[in-house]
Amino acid sequence: MPAISLRAHFDGTAIQLDEPYDLPRDAQLLVTVFPPDPLEAERAEWAAFSAEGLARAYSDNEPEYSIADIQS
Repeated sequence: MPAISLRAHFDGTAIQLDEPYDLPRDAQLLVTVFPPDPLEAERAEWAAFSAEGLARAYSDNEPEYSIADIQS
């Protein structure tokens, strides 16, 4: 079996592959633990902020605009 890199995460109990992959029983694994990304929390906050803005901009009670409402 050739060496392959697979993305995975630890769920607090076991290592979980991020995508399905058929590993044979007793396959030898090399696990590398990466340090936390210091910008990950900031990215998550910006993503949540952006999602809130989009939800407000495209909410169900927004008016429908016709082609006549659009000016060039």
